[in-house]
Amino acid sequence: MMLNLKVSAVVVALAAFVAANPVLLQQPLTSESVNFVDDVQAQEVCPQSEPRNPTKHNAFLEGPYHAEWIRNKTIEALSGAVQIPTESYDVMGVPGEDARYEIFGVLHEFLRQEFPSIHKTLKITTVNTYNLVMHWQGSDASLQPVLLMGHQDVVPVEPATFGDWEHPPYSGYYDGTWLWGRGSCDDKGDVISILTAVEGLLIQGFQPTRTFVLAFGIDEESSGREGAGKIATYLESTYGRDSFAAILDEGSGFDDKFGEDMIFVTPSTSEKGYLDVRVEVNTPGGHSSVPPAHTAIGILSALIVALESNPHPSTLLRSGTPFSTIQCATAYGPNVPSSLRELARRAVSDDDALAKLAEAVVELSPAYKAMISTTQAVDLVSGGVKVNALPESVSAVVNHRIAEHSSLLELQERITAVLAPFAAKYNLTLTAFNTPITSASSSSGSLVLSDAFGNALSPAPPTPLDAEPWKLLMGTIKASLGESRHSGKQVVVSPMLALGNTDTRSYWNLTRHIFRYTHLGSMDHYNGVHTVNEAVRAEALVENVNFLTKFVLNWDEAALP
Repeated sequence: MMLNLKVSAVVVALAAFVAANPVLLQQPLTSESVNFVDDVQAQEVCPQSEPRNPTKHNAFLEGPYHAEWIRNKTIEALSGAVQIPTESYDVMGVPGEDARYEIFGVLHEFLRQEFPSIHKTLKITTVNTYNLVMHWQGSDASLQPVLLMGHQDVVPVEPATFGDWEHPPYSGYYDGTWLWGRGSCDDKGDVISILTAVEGLLIQGFQPTRTFVLAFGIDEESSGREGAGKIATYLESTYGRDSFAAILDEGSGFDDKFGEDMIFVTPSTSEKGYLDVRVEVNTPGGHSSVPPAHTAIGILSALIVALESNPHPSTLLRSGTPFSTIQCATAYGPNVPSSLRELARRAVSDDDALAKLAEAVVELSPAYKAMISTTQAVDLVSGGVKVNALPESVSAVVNHRIAEHSSLLELQERITAVLAPFAAKYNLTLTAFNTPITSASSSSGSLVLSDAFGNALSPAPPTPLDAEPWKLLMGTIKASLGESRHSGKQVVVSPMLALGNTDTRSYWNLTRHIFRYTHLGSMDHYNGVHTVNEAVRAEALVENVNFLTKFVLNWDEAALP
């Protein structure tokens, strides 16, 4: 995944930080001001659905395959898949030309052997050589299909870290609790869980009424252009625009940091936008023994300082996903100070309270601040070729994650406004995002602002939270957790804004109902993703398969188009 928070950092921050910092609201935390949740009022600001189990298809959850078969199949299949190093890199060619893609063919052959019923029953299409799209045709063509997603590729393992792994990164080793290796969490665990759920239903003879489509891309960890980008075009041409009832992709899961008796679940229902801005300064060269007052590097440094001195403002809107997340966290969190709970409740209709709530949550953690503002990070700097030669062309790349309430155009206009005075100060011609802004004498040089890599992305359209697909997902999650090792705990499901992007960034034309959720808890990853000792808890994989099975069956019974 590009940057998909498997653990809800913002919820964890609220649980751990707010109780320790009641001074934020100028009200001391006392024993009388905590551990009180008004269920009626909480339901008003953060509506919850009842657990949802299939009725007509319930027998398929109790078949003989469901238990030991799932455990053995998921461990065996994921172990084998992890052993096939389907690495994707930032710079790759196209499938059919770049030999590094050929390893995906090895994975496909492995999947054919592991999931024979799927390959016998479903219509399988390869898009752009190695992307897999599997069509499970339903009996009622009038019903919109549901799309289940994952990605086949993994981030490369840095060779220098091989010795730091407890078990080799492509061993797929299972120690009785954890299954180890690159991709076990991100994202082959999802791919194998989806395939296991479908294979199990096929073995039992399940025939869907609704069509289900499985799609697995090849470059989510890099650009997504050759993978999801090509799959999305294929699906739209095959099924049409706005043709899917819902999409389920990898994403955030659940956490128990609010207390032993509560599970907080955070499917991502929206994503921030993205823009890498190249700030390029071009000036005349010459010998460094006769330097100007400011070299191109000096000017670039001033521009960087200007950007960092003007961070993007934090904005909390009632219509936004962050507001919904905060409402759920403050309404149901058992250890949230009553002062913060009451402030959040008043913020529903009181503008003054809304402003104070925004100030309070910004102080809670960097994660909360990132939720309600556009972030900027200067990550790349380039310039200069020799110590005695004045630099003629220097640049920096500033990474932006665009707030849900903002836009690409607003971000571009703001950056231009911040840097335009410096173009005038240093007598530079300014061109911003292909538009000439100001001109200067030809000998002075230029300042050029541009989309560095051509991968700009607007914030995702938020998934509707008052619609049946969200309620179905919520109910399925609650029913699944109620039958797991977390049985007996209160389950709260809250929407979440993803700070990064998954492959769903290519699928907005297919449906408004997009959910980025993996049915795993923060306790089910040994050491996170994209790092050494990536491992997943095998018991959690079984629960993920059970959830996906229930998700398919619930959707097949759903009274939805």
